[in-house]
Amino acid sequence: MLKSFKPVVNENTVQIIVGTMPGEASLKAGQYYAYKHNNLWRIVFDVFDGVGISCDYSCKLNVLLKNRTGLWDALAYCKRKGSLDKNIMQEKPNDFKSLLKKYPKIKKLLFNGQKANKYFVKYFGYLEGIEYIVLPSTSPANASKKYKDKLALWSKALDLKK
Repeated sequence: MLKSFKPVVNENTVQIIVGTMPGEASLKAGQYYAYKHNNLWRIVFDVFDGVGISCDYSCKLNVLLKNRTGLWDALAYCKRKGSLDKNIMQEKPNDFKSLLKKYPKIKKLLFNGQKANKYFVKYFGYLEGIEYIVLPSTSPANASKKYKDKLALWSKALDLKK
């Protein structure tokens, strides 16, 4: 069984980026979105920092948290051959109900692709008082949208001013 990572969250977090399950490169590195062709960190820095990805993993996490944004995966465990979500089997969800109870400021979930949303809804349905936004996956496997189009959608969703 593959095991996901702990949530990246603190008492100021108001929104969480929800992935499905870390891919092989991420599991090997012990870091969310470690695969060099995944655009999540590029988007985060383009939206929040504006200077590009030029720091280590702890710095990346700090940029998220400084902007009241967390990170976690819908699944805690699964079996999967390779890194593609379509190969996930025997999954078990992360305990989002406890997380949301412990961090009541979280009111928005930003799903990194359709599969992350699918698994979340399968196990938790639609939780009252929580906004759900399904975004195009930042994975290179999702080549149907250009980076600038993904960035525009993610920028709007990550906006904390509304």
